[in-house]
Amino acid sequence: MERLPATSKADLMARLAQGNYILYFGADWCRECQYIRPKLPTIEHNFPAYKFLKIDRDENTQLCLDLEVRGLPSFVGFHNGEESGRFVNGDLKTQPEIENWIRRLPIK
Repeated sequence: MERLPATSKADLMARLAQGNYILYFGADWCRECQYIRPKLPTIEHNFPAYKFLKIDRDENTQLCLDLEVRGLPSFVGFHNGEESGRFVNGDLKTQPEIENWIRRLPIK
């Protein structure tokens, strides 16, 4: 999974203009993020139609505010620059929950 450096919303949206993306928002100190982190490579492998980007909340505080991402870990899907869905809250997330959420995203 590619780790995105500190970036602005405008730069991120330019990057997401074409294709299907899953944005993973997390932080090293987040217990729930530590739980799901080892499962992310498998999730990414199971969904080759998506490009996965890891965004560190502490390096991208303003971006999280701009995208209204408040809980960690959080996942936001994009299709050709448009948000296609989000799994955003502070709850513990399991691999099956995340994969079921991705399956329900509208992609073309």
